Amino acid sequence: MGVDIQEKLRLALGSVKDHASIGKAMIYNHHDGFSHIEVAVLRATGHDNGPIDDEHMHEILFLVSNSPGSIPFLAERISRRLCKTRDRLVALKTLVLIHRLLRGGNRCFEQQLRGTHVSGHLQLCNPWISKNSFLSKYAAYLEERMGWLINQAGKLEPVVMSHGLDFRCYEEKSVDMVFRKLPKCQLLIDRVLDCSPPSDIFPSDYLAQAAMMSTLKESFQLYFTFCEGIAALVNMFFDLNRAARGLACEILKRASRQTQDLHDMYEKCKRVIQNKNLEYPSVQIITMEHVMALEECLGCPQNQPPPILGCLSNSAKPLRRAAKQGKKNENNIFSCALETKISMVWVLFEEDDHLSCGEKY
Repeated sequence: MGVDIQEKLRLALGSVKDHASIGKAMIYNHHDGFSHIEVAVLRATGHDNGPIDDEHMHEILFLVSNSPGSIPFLAERISRRLCKTRDRLVALKTLVLIHRLLRGGNRCFEQQLRGTHVSGHLQLCNPWISKNSFLSKYAAYLEERMGWLINQAGKLEPVVMSHGLDFRCYEEKSVDMVFRKLPKCQLLIDRVLDCSPPSDIFPSDYLAQAAMMSTLKESFQLYFTFCEGIAALVNMFFDLNRAARGLACEILKRASRQTQDLHDMYEKCKRVIQNKNLEYPSVQIITMEHVMALEECLGCPQNQPPPILGCLSNSAKPLRRAAKQGKKNENNIFSCALETKISMVWVLFEEDDHLSCGEKY
């Protein structure tokens, strides 16, 4: 009984706060023409118990697309909403809004939104959020997710920088996958694993379920990219010099732990997440025995693989199959989850000479 009264009081006070905030937004931002953007953000992240209304998402993207220079303003207002609130539902809605916006516009919008994070207009840090386990972990996932983009094929791809080791003697495509993309992939997988839902309270938390479903869908494609990288690493291991082999072994040790944890998390999510239509990949667990065997070969001459390579190559076959299956299914796994209906129906971005904005995914 007491809980019901507290919830009703929270909703009543929250409704008053939302109306007051909307009123102030319409007054103070009237001069720059951006007031409707802030109002749409406030309505999308209201104190009510409902999910984010698609209508508000449509409205935000429509208003931004027709208001040049408004994306930094949008980012600042979202950051302000996240920073000022002490309500868990409002904070979670705001994070979900950011996630959906990353997936909701065209590639130009996504690039500019990521740019506001780099410039500091869009901030996901809030000391209060750290008090809530799932909120803080979901925010950390989104922080890392900001370092990824959606390419023309509709596939998640990390924004990577060159590493210090010299790999010029190896095929550039393999090096890019193994030593640049794969570590970024593993870092994002760790953030996914951190979001593993608690089985006791999660089933009744539909907003957290919505956030987790978007994260899971991205993790499925992320896993296929991970498999592609691991298979390439095993193939090129004995062509590497000793320093690069040492780095490769560290990557594989981490991969061994991650595959086991990812397998366990997916099994848990199958029980906890209410959406039964999610197509979970079959995670191939990398054993530490194979990694230790590779470590024993650190001093072997280049281009002279020992007999253990045959066993290792066989163990990588399921990973190659998973990577190939991921390429076949990437449109089903990822692009169908994008908010393409929003960008296709509502948003008509103006061309920008600095960005390749002409295409929608």
